[in-house]
Amino acid sequence: MTKTNPPPDRPQRRLACRALALPLLLAAATVTAPRALAQPAGTQALERRVKAAFLYKFLGYADFPSSAFADAGAPLTIGVVGSDDMAHELARIAAGRVIAGRPIAVRQVRENETPPAMHLLFVSGSDSERAGRVLRGAPGALLTVTECDLGLRYGSVINFRIVDERVRFDVSLDAAEKKNVKLSSRLLTVANRVQKGGS
Repeated sequence: MTKTNPPPDRPQRRLACRALALPLLLAAATVTAPRALAQPAGTQALERRVKAAFLYKFLGYADFPSSAFADAGAPLTIGVVGSDDMAHELARIAAGRVIAGRPIAVRQVRENETPPAMHLLFVSGSDSERAGRVLRGAPGALLTVTECDLGLRYGSVINFRIVDERVRFDVSLDAAEKKNVKLSSRLLTVANRVQKGGS
């Protein structure tokens, strides 16, 4: 019987799969280049896939109030503002999966609409003031995630950063407490920085 070797995976595919398959404790995912004003398309796509994998994982490390669900079978909902590509990537990851027995629903949220109550809201983009406006206009969003320099200062619970060419994230415990969301200590252990009080 002839044994054939599988074709080698591209580094981007390998990384995205690893970020999904490994526990969050091991998922400090490397990107191919630091954030820049003009990233190559491949680097942007890789960073988006890694962040999408993190967003999916965050749901499993957050405890939402029972009032956040209409009934026992209600889905966990994810909203995405400012990136149709991220919404599509999240929908791909979440398809057919359940977290704590609940299916996952992903929807695109337009910037000028008031989003309905949702469990996780991701605001794409580097404009901190814009992110702040979106967050203020989404009082029903519980676990809010941004990717701008001042995300936590503008009220986000989690903010992505690129640190040493890795996708990392900072956490605001105050913002989580205001939203009545409890974050797992395992999530806090692998955060780049955990903020409690002050800015």
